[in-house]
This record gives sequence, C-alpha cells and structure tokens, in this order.
Amino acid sequence: MTYAAIALVTALAAATAAGWLLNRRSGVLRPVTEDVAAVDLGDLGLSRTGPTIVHFSAVWCGPCAGVRQVVNRVCADNPGVAHVEIDMDADPATARRLSVLSLPTTFVFDAEGRQRYRSVGVPSVADLRSALSPLLA
Repeated sequence: MTYAAIALVTALAAATAAGWLLNRRSGVLRPVTEDVAAVDLGDLGLSRTGPTIVHFSAVWCGPCAGVRQVVNRVCADNPGVAHVEIDMDADPATARRLSVLSLPTTFVFDAEGRQRYRSVGVPSVADLRSALSPLLA
C-alpha cells in the first residue's frame, strides 16, 4: 500500500468517525430542562386546548420532508395534537427567537405554550408519541 492510499483510508476513517459523532443525537427528542418562558400562543398559532408540534423547515431541506411525514402520522393518530410548520427562510425572526440553528428542528409545546421537548433531526414516530403521551392525559 502506498502512502497516498494509507492517507486516504485514514482521512475517510476520520471523516466517518466525525460524522457519526456529530449525528449520533440527531432526531432524539430531549426534554427541555432549563426554565423556558411560555411563548405567546397567538404568535405561533399554538393550540390552547392541547399540545402543539412545531417544526421548522425550508423548501431546500430534504430531511424536513421526513419530519413532515412523522408529524402527520402522529397527528392523524392523535386528533388532540395540533401541528404548525414554519418556513425558516420566510420567518427567520421566529427561528432566531427559538434558537433554531439547523434544520429540521422540532418542538413540542403544551397547551399553556411552554416548550416541553426539542429535537434536531428527524424524530421517530415512537419518540414523538412518547413525548406527547403525558401531555394528552
């Protein structure tokens, strides 16, 4: 093996490891533990009667279509859950206010407008249902 081939294999291994480290938490719903102020319900179109899933997307975002499918599936099974999709390019101020730095980003808000969960990446149907379960009781 030549030095160029060894360097190429080493670079590919390093890039693969870096990609795995950066994406290992992608799509995982995390409870919001810090004290996040309630969001103005009228501003985002959040439901006043139950939880709302808010996800930020953009026309050019491929994984955002995956989030849309997951959210539509969960909302079809749970009629008490509202869904709001916000185009980050059309509404950058809201994205900044909620500290959205990458797409797709998904939030779960309770009926009082408190942020309860946040996910960067495509959450699984099971994780999203699990996050909503205590909010629907």
